[in-house]
Amino acid sequence: MFYARAQRASEVMTLRSVLAALTHPRRDTQPRDTLAPGVSGSPALHGSLQLRHVDAGSCNGCELEINSIFSPVHDAERFGVRMVASPRHADALLVTGPVTRNMAGPLATTFAALPEPRLVIGLGDCTHDCGPFRDAYGVEGSLEDVMRVDVHIAGCPPRPEAIIDALRTLTGQ
Repeated sequence: MFYARAQRASEVMTLRSVLAALTHPRRDTQPRDTLAPGVSGSPALHGSLQLRHVDAGSCNGCELEINSIFSPVHDAERFGVRMVASPRHADALLVTGPVTRNMAGPLATTFAALPEPRLVIGLGDCTHDCGPFRDAYGVEGSLEDVMRVDVHIAGCPPRPEAIIDALRTLTGQ
């Protein structure tokens, strides 16, 4: 009895995930230039990249993809990419979402705490054009309106493979 109930529950979850995928398909945008001019494979990185992530007001879609690149399936750490807790230990700032009014100050403070040379990576379409949050009352603007962006990874949300390819370009691996 329990097995039959568990089997039906798994079928419902599968059907639910299929319906969610059909009603909310992943949208990929046209790829932009991944790197800003003069950023390709910075020799200061020496094959590793320490990232400090800041969610400036996203819907958490990009955060799920960030989590997946560090899973055993994609394993970004084999390419020398790691997340760090302190901006003082980071080489680059990984920003997701449009910059909200409440996060503009903390984002600038985090950027100022990064040691030189520092890079800014905009992850997702919201960092470029604010996506569905454009013209919202609490949105300051896109990341490009607030600070210089060295690398933009397009997609809503970007696929884990695209994220890893862009980060590998930075590390030269």
